[in-house]
Amino acid sequence: MSVQQSCQSPPVIGPLGEIMSLSSLPPRNLKRWVPRRKAEVVCAVEGGLLTMDEALERYSITLEEFVGWQRSVDRSGMNGLRVTKIQHYREIYDQRLKY
Repeated sequence: MSVQQSCQSPPVIGPLGEIMSLSSLPPRNLKRWVPRRKAEVVCAVEGGLLTMDEALERYSITLEEFVGWQRSVDRSGMNGLRVTKIQHYREIYDQRLKY
């Protein structure tokens, strides 16, 4: 195995199971955030494709907003990012904590 091969990081896998790259990330000037795009940004940061600071700057989002996305993905997957379902998934998570 060459030195170059041993230094390569593993590929970043997106929310739909695809291999992600910087070119496959959502565009910088995005106006409409759908759950898949939010999940792609979370996967990119968690996989090391972007640092959190780079993601915050690139997409003009706040740390709180990103952490909220991350928490929703961890709790409920991509469905947890749906704005219309946030309260529903929050209630499910709270009920699980009680038991």
